[in-house]
Amino acid sequence: MTVGDLDLDACSREPIHRPGSIQPHGMLLAFSGSDAGAPLIQASANAAPALSLPLAQALGQPLERALHPQIATAVRSFLAAGPVPSRPVPVILTELPGAGRHQLLAHAVDDAAGDRVVILELERLDGLETDLLDHVYPRMREALERLDALNAPTDLLSCAAQEVRALTGFDRVLIYRFDADWHGTVVAEDGNGRLPSYMDLRFPASDIPTQARELYRLNRQRLIPDAGYAPVPLVALPPVAEGATPLDLSFSVLRSVSPVHVQYMRNMETASSMSVSILLHGALWGLVSCHHHEPKAVSYAVRSACDLIAQILSVRIAAVEDRRDAEHRIALQAIQARLLAAMAQADPFIAGLTEHPDDLLRFANASGAAVVFERRCTLVGDTPTEEQVRGLVDWLAAQGEPEQFETDSLPALYPAAADFEGKAAGLLAIAVSKLHASYVLWFRPEVVRTVRWGGDPRKPLARDGRGQGQGLSPRASFETWKETVRHRALPWTAAERDTAAALRHAVIGIVLRKAEELAALSRELARSNKELESFSYSVSHDLRAPFRHIVGYAELLQELESDRLSDTGKRYLNVIVDAANSAGTLVDNLLHFSQMGRSELTPVSVDMNTLVAEVRETLAPDTAGRAIEWDIAPLPTVRGDPVMMRLVLQNLLSNAIKYSRNREPARIAVGCEDRPTETIFFVRDNGVGFNQAYEKKLFGVFQRLHRNEEFEGIGIGLANVRRAVDRHGGRTWADGRLDKGAIFYFTLPKAGTAKPDLRDLDE
Repeated sequence: MTVGDLDLDACSREPIHRPGSIQPHGMLLAFSGSDAGAPLIQASANAAPALSLPLAQALGQPLERALHPQIATAVRSFLAAGPVPSRPVPVILTELPGAGRHQLLAHAVDDAAGDRVVILELERLDGLETDLLDHVYPRMREALERLDALNAPTDLLSCAAQEVRALTGFDRVLIYRFDADWHGTVVAEDGNGRLPSYMDLRFPASDIPTQARELYRLNRQRLIPDAGYAPVPLVALPPVAEGATPLDLSFSVLRSVSPVHVQYMRNMETASSMSVSILLHGALWGLVSCHHHEPKAVSYAVRSACDLIAQILSVRIAAVEDRRDAEHRIALQAIQARLLAAMAQADPFIAGLTEHPDDLLRFANASGAAVVFERRCTLVGDTPTEEQVRGLVDWLAAQGEPEQFETDSLPALYPAAADFEGKAAGLLAIAVSKLHASYVLWFRPEVVRTVRWGGDPRKPLARDGRGQGQGLSPRASFETWKETVRHRALPWTAAERDTAAALRHAVIGIVLRKAEELAALSRELARSNKELESFSYSVSHDLRAPFRHIVGYAELLQELESDRLSDTGKRYLNVIVDAANSAGTLVDNLLHFSQMGRSELTPVSVDMNTLVAEVRETLAPDTAGRAIEWDIAPLPTVRGDPVMMRLVLQNLLSNAIKYSRNREPARIAVGCEDRPTETIFFVRDNGVGFNQAYEKKLFGVFQRLHRNEEFEGIGIGLANVRRAVDRHGGRTWADGRLDKGAIFYFTLPKAGTAKPDLRDLDE
């Protein structure tokens, strides 16, 4: 396929992850299997320096015979170390006779038949010897320190662009953010003036088709050192079946790119480029896009450093956005609680929504609202006329009575709205009755705005004088092209949509005479602060990968470069690994704590005697060699979630063992007290105890009463105990005296008396 044959539909269908070729700044070899006897099934046409046999003879030969001896030795050791990962990892640096120094990278994919294929890539390091990890790490560390000192999103983005350009030396670095329609806007930029500025310019979704965006999501790094390169084809072991699927190069660092993109780069007057994806919660948020006026290579170590910067940036952005979203949701839920309380007291109840017009408008950040219930229409704020609102309700009902409807461009869907788009270009509506066409509607006015595009997005194809296609020209010029956007309002946020859905459920509950239950749910919702829990879950989840990367690369450096490191360098690496492991453990515990409130409760009959015995067996390594007197009273069978009950007992018994380790002998008792509506369980020890004045701190997250030098821990175990017991409708408390031991209590309600396991209404 040539550039002249391309069209937009072909671009969106092009299998860019299976190009059948690579870029020429390296060599690729593919082996069918992951052991030393795996045969060579494909190789790039330029792979001769990495082989011990001519390419035609090497195909089909086992790995040890096909590869150059020094490469074969390293690969054999690498394969013996464990499963080959699905993303490239460094194996060795090697000097190939007549071909220069190369970095060997390896990863594995599944072929069309589901068999494992190991892909080895040798990337040329000509002139990049100073860009290896030991040189890059100090610069990367300084970059991360600068990022860590910033909080404002604009400052973080600008700093990230500057640090990536400082690490790579590209002429221009852009940070590009996608919107809901996959149009991208340049939100940060750093350059040296050799290439034009694209700051604040917008680029259409067609610039990066769907399959390209998916590849950016899967493989966060891509490098094109020279846009004028000639692709190097992959040579396969014959015979190759007709129509056989080409090798999947989704994660290849040398993968050849689409001719569409090459043409795009030429139109931008850039000879080389690099991109690093920015992911938020696993979704593609944007790109760090680097360009250079001349061909430019960047080492894998530098690219990995830029990837780490992008990941740290994504975590920081996610933290800011999630915090803002959580605060917004909590504010909206507070308004919802007031609206529900007003409805519970109003007669008729629906009038409670309009008795506090400011709350009703703030609930959706709207300029106007209408409540239509049983054909009665009440208008609040700046709205269309009652007749126009009734016509809109009839149209909504004709759509099949949607439970919720939202749009930021109502005239495009409901032409009659063109008459009142100055008041209602945007609409958020919820159906509040299953018996009548009744709705609560919020309106937003048209907002006329000017969008600055990087070239005319409507003309992706160049034409000759006869109207024939000359090939893809994403824009012959990237000069600013302005567009006036009309007939649109500000879009509704996810928090506004979700809380509107929650309000709908609540109102319907009131319609069905459940006002008292809803008031209780609202109080529980406000108390539990589920949105902040979601925030902590997302942040702790997204922090796991960066810490693991830090540990992985540091340990890899220890293995590969230990002979070249000084004692000080080795000590620094050990400090990095220990600190990252500690932080990773902290994040894992925080994630576990967040998941505790999100997981489903599965109550069954639980024999507490058996559970205590099993937990004691699990904790046996902690008691080895110690004198402990156990006093386990007969315990009843209760109804609860066995996983959560095990966690409760394991935390309490583990604490008792830990805090009594200075006692000879240690005494630990487990017992219970039967009450009419609940069973009280306790765990008592004769350990160091605590000051009763600080009892309320014990069950908080990261609250500790002892120094880590005295007793290890991070202060989340008792928080998990309280969370689990709360989920069962029980209570937790503790009594203690310094140096006199402690006793921890928890209760489980008896069948028929347990409080409901309340959840966020959004769930």
